[in-house]
Order: sequence, then structure tokens, then C-alpha cells
Amino acid sequence: MAFEKGSSRPIWSGSISFGLVTIPVRLFTAVREKRLHFRTLHDQDKVPLKQKMYCPADGKEVHPEHMVKGYEIEKDRFVIIGQEELEAAAPKRTKAIEIQDFVELDEIDPLFFDRPYYVAPKPEGAKPYKLLVEAMEKTRKVGIAKVVMWNKEYLAALRPLDGGLVLETMHFNDEVVKADHIAGMEVKAKVDDRELKMAQQLIDSLTTQFKADKYHDEYREQVMDIIERKAAGEEIVSAPTTEEKGGGRAHNLMAALEASLAKSRGESEETGRHGRSSSARVSRRAHGGHGTTTATHTRRRKSA
Repeated sequence: MAFEKGSSRPIWSGSISFGLVTIPVRLFTAVREKRLHFRTLHDQDKVPLKQKMYCPADGKEVHPEHMVKGYEIEKDRFVIIGQEELEAAAPKRTKAIEIQDFVELDEIDPLFFDRPYYVAPKPEGAKPYKLLVEAMEKTRKVGIAKVVMWNKEYLAALRPLDGGLVLETMHFNDEVVKADHIAGMEVKAKVDDRELKMAQQLIDSLTTQFKADKYHDEYREQVMDIIERKAAGEEIVSAPTTEEKGGGRAHNLMAALEASLAKSRGESEETGRHGRSSSARVSRRAHGGHGTTTATHTRRRKSA
């Protein structure tokens, strides 16, 4: 499994249950989002501000003992729900990932996936865990399960990954917005065969293997660089921003496709030339190219 050993603490502990088999496991966070978080400060003394709950009807501050939960059924009409009613309706607190079905991974639209967790076996569950992993790998199946975490019931997909298991929480069907509910998604324009062929060629020219470390959150990196420099006492002078000139609206789709394809091919050829030049330089260095190595040795002999 590809998580840092010793760097993570389990966020949940329980078992995988399918049929009569029970496998003790623990869940670990698989994704740590690196978002920028800013505190709102008072500009005079730089002290973090606090929010107070108040009633807009009388302007008075409301203390927690006078707060209740209300569900808005229409504008300014609420149904009051007590804490005891919420607790009575809460899902049964089980400590099990209950597999209900096995399906093909390709049958699940990525829209349904929410958040991934590594599933690691407890020592006593190592053998049945390994058995489940290998069985799922051979059958190429994904387990659809329900699990209760933090007093909420989740739908989840349990799938094999790199010799272990990953649990991905999922959205329920009524939470996913269907494409036919979105205005403008149904396009009736006709596509010319030449345009389609050119678009396919452009896609082919840009096709490569996915390498996750190629992509960076450049905005976050730049902001963190500013923060670190300011924390070190460096004065930051911002350069005036200039908007990049766009190509404007593509009045001629074929012309835009041809230009994009030519640009893509040119960049590929340039990359290839740089790669060949670098290889040639390395080769010349290795074989004493341009007489550099020989001259150096000659100077050393004369000095001696």
C-alpha cells in the first residue's frame, strides 16, 4: 500500500463484512487537500475576529441554550427538529463495512465517487484481507457497501489497489444531478466529418500517459511563496497584471483546429530536437567530444 507508514492515524476502526466473513480493518486518509486557509483579522491590531450569533428580530445575542434546529420547508417557514428526534433517526452505529453487492468498476460513473480512504487490515485480519484482495483482483469486481461514520450512513465502493483495498465514499443516486436536467447540455448542432477527423487528430497529438506529478496547483504555490517571503521579512512588490490576449472567438472552426494541430506538432518536434541535442551532448562528453577532455589532460601534464 502506498501510504506513509507511521505518518497517519486511523480515522475509523471496524471490520469488512461479506457473507459470513468478517475482516478487522482500519481506515486511513488517502487524500490530504492542500487548500489555502486565511483568518479574518482586524486591520488595526491584526487580531482574529470572532462571530456572534444574534437574532435579527431584536438585535440581541443568542446563547447556545436558546438555539434549536429548523428545516426550512419554504421561505421563512421552518419545521423544528429536536436533538432527541435526530438521535432516534440516526443510523444504527455499527462498526462494519457491509458489502451488499459486487459490480464492475466501469459500471460506476465517476460522478458518484466522493472521497477515498486506504483500508488496512488489523494483524488478526491479515489472511482473510489478503484473500479478499486477491479474489477481487481475479474477478475484477468492486464491492458496494454501506458504512456508518461520524453518525452518518455512507454508500461506498471497496476496490483493490496496489495489493490492498481502497474505500471510496459515494453520493447516493438522488444526490447526483442528471445531465438532462442542465440547460444547454442537449446540443443539436451538426458536426462536419472533416472537423471531426481534425479534432480526433488534435486529441491524438496531445495524448500521453497520465503522470500525476506533472500537474501542480500553481496558484497555491505562488501564494505560499509570497507568504514565506513576507514571513521572512522580504518586501513584496507586485508586478502589474496583464491579461493574456486570447485568440478571440473562433469564427472558422477548421482554421482553429488546423492551427492547434500545427502548434501541437511543432511543440512535439521541438521537444524531440531538445531531447536529441541533450543526448548528443551527453554522448560527446562521454567520448571526450570537442577535444575538451584532451586539452584538460594536456594542461595538467604541462603544469606537472
